Amino acid sequence: MTIKILLVEDQKLMRIGLKSLFDEQPEMEIIAEAENGKEAVEKARLTKPDIVLMDIGLPDFSGIEATKKILEGNSFDTKVVILTSHCTEEEVYDSMTAGANGYILKDINTEFLMVIIKTIRKGAMWLDPKVVPFIKDRHSGIIPARQLSRANFRQTHSNLTRREYEVLKLVVDGQTNSEIAKTLTISEHTAKAHVCNIIQKLVVDDRTQAAVKALKEGLV
Repeated sequence: MTIKILLVEDQKLMRIGLKSLFDEQPEMEIIAEAENGKEAVEKARLTKPDIVLMDIGLPDFSGIEATKKILEGNSFDTKVVILTSHCTEEEVYDSMTAGANGYILKDINTEFLMVIIKTIRKGAMWLDPKVVPFIKDRHSGIIPARQLSRANFRQTHSNLTRREYEVLKLVVDGQTNSEIAKTLTISEHTAKAHVCNIIQKLVVDDRTQAAVKALKEGLV
């Protein structure tokens, strides 16, 4: 089933770029676009998208306020995903409090962006690793603790080694085997072996499914 997306972004070039990106995804479709908060709220209620991809810095009122308005009385199960270059503690916290299901920074790997959107559509929540510390510091129940708990990870998947856990986090970040090798100062062959072990231990078919499972179960 095609995931219907409302794209909310005030910069025209960014909208064009994102639309071009999603045009290449057979399982996703941009069904409407908005360049300000008021238009976003109106089009969300009119088109009933599965996902609203929401920028924060909009010309009339913020994407956070638009998120609140869209999700008020939301009877069609729309999920709001913040996609922004903004990265302050208040913005992250307020976005989550408003009901957003994801907070993604615009420097994300495009392939992984698609994985995250599919995962969120199924009911998961995702935070960019760079903003997780903000929520940890101010955690007040808006995000289930299991999604932030490394202890829970060790209890649930104790058969993964510490190194495999480090590799899994990099897989979730969208890194290739070559990039993982450079990040951890290991050989590409060793990185590939770790990824293969993770795939086997998590009982999935490939690295994309491993990333999805890690996100859905709050492993990273």
